[in-house]
Amino acid sequence: MPPTEEVRCTDDDCFLDLFENHYTYDVPDDFEVAALSCPVCGETDSLEPVKL
Repeated sequence: MPPTEEVRCTDDDCFLDLFENHYTYDVPDDFEVAALSCPVCGETDSLEPVKL
């Protein structure tokens, strides 16, 4: 099963608190959350993975 990762936006001006990112089987092993941007505010530095 491809990995799923929960990501949160820490930007105080953004109303999105959490989103789930579903990867495909061919995602590179070295892919990180830093390569993503928030779907609401567009920021990249404010994203961090949620550790469960």
